[in-house]
Amino acid sequence: MRFNDSIIDTALFLQLQDLSTVLSGIPELEFEYNYGSFIDLIQTKVTASHFWENGNQEVKEAGLKTDVLLRTIGTLHHSTIRSMKEYQDIIEECSLPKFAAQLFTIFEDLRLEELVKKERPGTKKWFSVRGAYLKQYFESQLATNVTRSFALDELYCLIYLLIHSDRPDPVFPRANERQLEELEKIKPLIHSVFEATKTSDITRICEQIVFRLNEEYQDTMNEYFIFPVANVEKYTANTLFDELTRNDELVNDDAEDVSEENSEFIDEKFSTWHRENKNGENNSTFLQFELEQGTKTSLMGGGAREAEDADQALASIQGSSGESEQKEYKQQETLEKKQTNIGKSGEHPFGEENKDVVQIIKEAKMPTPIEEKRYREFVADIEPFKRKLSSTIEKTLENKKNAPRKDLVYGRLSKKLLPLVLDENPRVFYKKNRDSNEIDAVFTLLIDCSASMHNKMDETKRGIVLFHEVLKKLRIPHSIVGFWEDANEVKEGYQPNYFHVIQSHSDSFYQNSGAKIMQLEPEEDNRDGYSIRVATKELEKRREKNRFLLVFSDGEPAAADYDQNGIVDTHLAVSEARKKGIEIIGMFLADGSVDESEELTMKNIYGKERLMIPSVAELPEHFTPLLKKLLLKTI
Repeated sequence: MRFNDSIIDTALFLQLQDLSTVLSGIPELEFEYNYGSFIDLIQTKVTASHFWENGNQEVKEAGLKTDVLLRTIGTLHHSTIRSMKEYQDIIEECSLPKFAAQLFTIFEDLRLEELVKKERPGTKKWFSVRGAYLKQYFESQLATNVTRSFALDELYCLIYLLIHSDRPDPVFPRANERQLEELEKIKPLIHSVFEATKTSDITRICEQIVFRLNEEYQDTMNEYFIFPVANVEKYTANTLFDELTRNDELVNDDAEDVSEENSEFIDEKFSTWHRENKNGENNSTFLQFELEQGTKTSLMGGGAREAEDADQALASIQGSSGESEQKEYKQQETLEKKQTNIGKSGEHPFGEENKDVVQIIKEAKMPTPIEEKRYREFVADIEPFKRKLSSTIEKTLENKKNAPRKDLVYGRLSKKLLPLVLDENPRVFYKKNRDSNEIDAVFTLLIDCSASMHNKMDETKRGIVLFHEVLKKLRIPHSIVGFWEDANEVKEGYQPNYFHVIQSHSDSFYQNSGAKIMQLEPEEDNRDGYSIRVATKELEKRREKNRFLLVFSDGEPAAADYDQNGIVDTHLAVSEARKKGIEIIGMFLADGSVDESEELTMKNIYGKERLMIPSVAELPEHFTPLLKKLLLKTI
C-alpha cells in the first residue's frame, strides 16, 4: 500500500485496523493514514499521522498505535464535544486559528494520555517512545523556526517543550528573547494544564493564551497537529460515545383517542413476578424496535405468536451477569454467529474492494502452427532443467518405495518383540509397502497479464513451459490462468476482470495442450487480491492433500479504485487462502535488479513465501529449485 510516496507495512496496517475497532467498540470504524490524527464518526473512520513514517520501526509502531489510542479511548470517551464546538466558534473570530487549534490538541492530548495510561497501563512504553521522538523533533523545529524568524512557530515549540520537559524550569538558549519573555508571561496558564480534569478546563486555558497573543503575532506557518475531531459542528451529544448511543426524540408524541365505552377488551390482572418464576426460562428479552415517528394506538397487532427458542438467539439482549444455570446454549450461539457471518461474507464474498468486479472467463483457443512451433522451441530450451528435476523427483519416489518399512517407532506391531527387552529404544513396528508412485498434490499458476509485462512475457512463458512439462511428466494436476482487468471497459459499478484459462486441472495431462501457453499476452491492469480469491475457491474443491498456488507478478496491484488498498486486499486474500490450507508463493519478476521498495512490497503481501527473480531471463534457474522444494515436500 502506498501513501505519500512511501510503502505502508501491510501487517501493521491490519493491526491498527483491529486496534481501532476493538478499542472503540465500533465494528464499522475504519482506520486510515492521514496528515494528522483525528476521529470522524460521520465518516466512521479514525486516522493516524504519516509523520511517524519518518522514524525507525519502533518509533513508527509506537507513534501510530498511540495516535489510535488517543482517539479511540481518549477523545471518544473523555473529550466533551460541546466545549470543543464552543472553542471552535471562538477561535474562528481570532487571527490565529491554526495556532489555537494546535494548542488545544497538544494540551488535550496531554490530559488524555494520562487517562489512557491509567486505563491501559501496558501502553506506557509506547507513549514513552512517542514522547522522546516528539521532544527531539520539536527541538530541531525550534532551531529551524529561530533561523527562519517564524515567531509564533518558535513560541509553539517552546510551549510543547515546556509541558513535556522533565525539569521544572528548562532553559532554551537558542530561542529569541522576545519569545522567551512571552513564554514567561503565559507560564502560569501553561502549568495549569496539569490540573485540568475536563475538556472545558483545556479550552478555557487555550482561550486565555490565544487572546493574549492575538494582537502580537501572525498565525503559525506550519501545521504540526490537527484538531482531534472532524466535523465537530455536526454533533449534538456531550461526548462522541454519547453520540453513538443517542436516541432521537419522537417526531410526534400524540396518542390515539380511544372510547372506553365502545372498546372491547377484557380487564384481567396477571402477576408480573413470583418467586417460582424468578429467573425462569420465559424471562427473556426479545426483539426491540425504536420508533421515532407515528401515533400511539391501543392496537396490540395481529401477528401475535408463541415465543420460540430461536428468538433469543436473534435478540438484542440486555441484562446483568449472574451464575449460570448450566443450560446448553451452543445452538443459540451458533445461530447468532451464523447470522453475523452471512451479513459480512454474503455482501462481498471476494472482499469490499472488489464489490463491483465482474468475472469473465476466456477459454484458450486451439493452438496455431506458429504457436506449436514456438512451444517446441521453448521445450527444447528447458529440456535440461526438466530432465534434471524430473529425475530427482522420480529417484526420490523410488527410494521411498524401496525404503525399509520395518523397525519403526510407530505403525503395526511386529511379532519380533525381543528388542523390548534388549534395546533401550526398541523399534518393534512395521508398515505395509505402498505401490502407488503418485504425488498427492495439485498446482495452480496465476500469471499477471498487466501491461507492464510487455517486455517480460516471452521469458515468463519459458518458465511456464517448464512448470507444465515437469508436472505433466509426473502426472500432477495443474492449471495455468492469466488474469487482468480491462481498464477501457471499467465504469461505475462495473469492473470486468478476465481469466484466460490456458489449462484447467482436468485437461493438464493432454499431450497437445501445452502450446496454448503461447496465447498469453500483456493486457491492462491487475487486481491480484480478487484473482487470488477466485483461484483459492477453485483449489478448495480439490481433494489433494497438498495444494499450491503460485503467482507470477512484476509489481504491486494496480486497478480501478485499487491504488490505496490493493496491497492490503491482496495480503488479506493470501492470508485467507493460507488459513484454508493452500500454500501461496509470490514470484516477482524484475527488470534486471530488485530494489528495496519492490522487496518490501512483496514482503508485505506474501511474507516469507516469496521468490525475487532479478531478471526474467533467469526465471528457469530460479523456478527449478522452488518447484523441486515443493514437490519433495509432498512425497
